[in-house]
Order: sequence, then C-alpha cells, then structure tokens
Amino acid sequence: MSDEQTDYFDRLVDLDSLEAFLTDHLGPADVFEVDRHPGGHSNETLFVTWDDHDLVVRRPPPGETADTAHDVIREYTVLEALQETDVPVPTTVVATENEDVIGSEFYVMEKLDGIVIRDGEPDQFDSPADRTQLGTEMVDTLAAIHTVDYEAVGLEEFGRPDGFTQRQVDRWEQQYEWAFEVTAEAREIPEVHELTEWLQANVPSDHPHTLVHGDYKLDNVMFGPEAPPEIIAVLDWEMSTIGDPFTDLGWYLSYWPDEDDATTKVGTAGDAEYLLREGYHTRSELIERYEQATGYAFENDRFYRALAYYKLGGIGEMFFRRHLEGNADDDHYPLMEERVPELAREALRIIDGED
Repeated sequence: MSDEQTDYFDRLVDLDSLEAFLTDHLGPADVFEVDRHPGGHSNETLFVTWDDHDLVVRRPPPGETADTAHDVIREYTVLEALQETDVPVPTTVVATENEDVIGSEFYVMEKLDGIVIRDGEPDQFDSPADRTQLGTEMVDTLAAIHTVDYEAVGLEEFGRPDGFTQRQVDRWEQQYEWAFEVTAEAREIPEVHELTEWLQANVPSDHPHTLVHGDYKLDNVMFGPEAPPEIIAVLDWEMSTIGDPFTDLGWYLSYWPDEDDATTKVGTAGDAEYLLREGYHTRSELIERYEQATGYAFENDRFYRALAYYKLGGIGEMFFRRHLEGNADDDHYPLMEERVPELAREALRIIDGED
C-alpha cells in the first residue's frame, strides 16, 4: 500500500483492538489478517481471516457522523432479523456500538463467495435460460423482502410507513434545492422543476406497508458462483426501513432497460445493453411476476418509475455540486452536467407514457 493508503487503513481499524474483540467473541486464532475491500461508495468493508473463518467487518467511513446513510447497526439489525426468513442474507456474527474498539461502531458477518454483477453479463450466465433465471431470482427475492412479516421478526419499530412516499418526494426536492444553490450557475434544468410539480401532485394516497431495502439492484445482490443463477445474499441494507414497497420496485426497474427506451444507460452512469439479450425479462414481465408473487397491484407505475429517475437525478446533481466546489476527485462527477438533465427527460417520458 502507498503511504496514503496505509494512513487511511490505520484510520479504519486498530488491528490489536479488533483482534482482542474477536478473541473475546470467537476464541483465539493463529491466523489473523485484515484487508480493505476497495469497492462501495458508503460504508467501509474489511475482509478478515480468522483461522479458517472468512469474515466481513462493516463500519462507517472515518470522520462521518452517524446518520441513516452510514448506520451500520441499523444494517445489522435487519440482517439479524432476516436470518430465519426466505430472504437470503449473510450470516451475522456480532455487532458493537462501542466506538473504542476500532474508532466507530461496527458489525461482523460471515463472508460469502459468489458473483456481484457490476460491469456486464458473467460468462457463467450467458445462456437464454440462465438470463431468464437471473431475472426470476431478482424479482422473486424482491417479492420475498416485501412479504416478510416484519412484525413477527421484530422490525415493527423499524420505520414510519405512514406518509413514507410523500416524505420521499419532499426529501429529494430538498436535495435538488441544495445542489441547485451551486449548480444553477452552470446550467438550469427546467425539466426537474416540471417533474417535481408532477410528483408532488401525484403522490399515491395509499400503499402496502412492508420492509423496504432502499437500494435494490443487481450490484447489491450476490449470486452463487455457478449456473444456474441463484441469489445467495442481498447486500447493503443501510437504507432499509418499513415503507412503500413500490419505491423499491420502481428503483429496481430503473436499472433494467427495455427495447423501446431512449437509452440503455442505467443509474447515474453505465450502459446495461446486455440486459436486452435473448432470455432477459422485459419490465412488463418482471412486474407481472412481482404482482403474482406478492399479491400487490403495481397500479401507479408511472409515478414510481418517475420517482426513481428523480432520485437518481438528485444523487447526480449533488455529485455535480461537489465537483463544482472542488470537493470531489472523481471523473464520474463532472459527467452529471449532462446526465442529470437526461434522467429528468427520461422521467418526463415515463410520465407522458412514452416509455
């Protein structure tokens, strides 16, 4: 590691203190190794070898104050609650709110070996049958999350479902307003203001109350290493709550292109054209299977899909503000000058029934 990487690693973990903590909970080990996982954009992930145990430590970034975006104890709570359900999650080991151990609260879970799909179709899953199974796994697992009896597993106080969807719109309108304080000097996006007005006027008055993942998409699940595709774990639960399941479905669909889309870009960047290959579900097929699995009717699809693009645009606009202020060293951020208006236009196409 470079000196800078070493300094950052030292801020993430006190090795002697972590070793003592794990010894107390797991017994002594002759082999103790820790490596930082470089991926991810929120909480930090450390891989730990403890004799023949492969473990994962999740902690907030150093220097961050505790909030919902970095609340690892919240993440541990939902993982622990889901251990004996139909939702595949990693096996939890232990958690602590004692920040004296490594400098922050953290939790430990067992490490899984599998595939996280980020940059295209894995070679193992390149047949039409495997592509169909991949989509089936994705939508069936989302349905499993939304049909968990959250009260029975101890999550009855995990969120405020009443008014959840209205709060989503309000929150992201505020995020745009914050970003526009700086970005409006570079360019205006009138489409965002039009989209905001439409969303505020069309918030559904009623929705089921379920467990919500908050960021459900391909790169937040892990598949087993071999075909046929099987989801072995849903990851990154830090935004989970009790709320409106259709916000999850709309978000997931925004990452799944269809033939008639104006673009196959998904999220704030990246191309998912491979999801148009033979065998992959259309969005309509995914929705139909979801409705059959949950018993819920996805009646306000225009609202929820437009909301997903609105949220993605809000994330991108915050990136762009940080770029303009010199508070980010990421080649991805300046691309938001064009990408956010694209996302807003895509949302308006959805509203108008063109997508």
